[in-house]
Amino acid sequence: MKTNITLIGMPGAGKSTVGIILAKDLAFGFLDTDVLIQISQQKTLQEIVDVSGYMALRDIEEAELLKVNLKRHIIATGGSAIYSEAAMKHLAKESVIVFLDLDLEQIRERIHNFDTRGIARSEDQTIEDLFEERVKLYKKYADVTMDCRELDQDSLALEIIMKTKALL
Repeated sequence: MKTNITLIGMPGAGKSTVGIILAKDLAFGFLDTDVLIQISQQKTLQEIVDVSGYMALRDIEEAELLKVNLKRHIIATGGSAIYSEAAMKHLAKESVIVFLDLDLEQIRERIHNFDTRGIARSEDQTIEDLFEERVKLYKKYADVTMDCRELDQDSLALEIIMKTKALL
């Protein structure tokens, strides 16, 4: 039986915000892996990208995700977690993986700091390129895909609880 819910999706999809609501509603712990990375590295995600490059951020993210060993937690991953098959398999052992699916326009509306947010992407990769590349991977790893286009955060949390209840 799985005991965690892990949220995946594009930057701006609401993983951290919805994750906190879910944790409260379920009386679970909450882990934001972007914050975990920043604490372990003593740098912001953008500083890691600026100094060491986006592939270094992905490597650090994978290493941190592979250390996660929790029960009864909501885990909000960074948008690039899905680039590591090892990390996703590790998380899937104890987690129901939930993809927060938004369309590109909504992501664009929510992300105003695409170039300074600490997104693990190559310099020439646009938000459109990133979206196209990542959505396939989110769908590959998701146990549950949530269409977030019409739901507010509280309603989304309730829907996730209903759709994951049988899997937890």
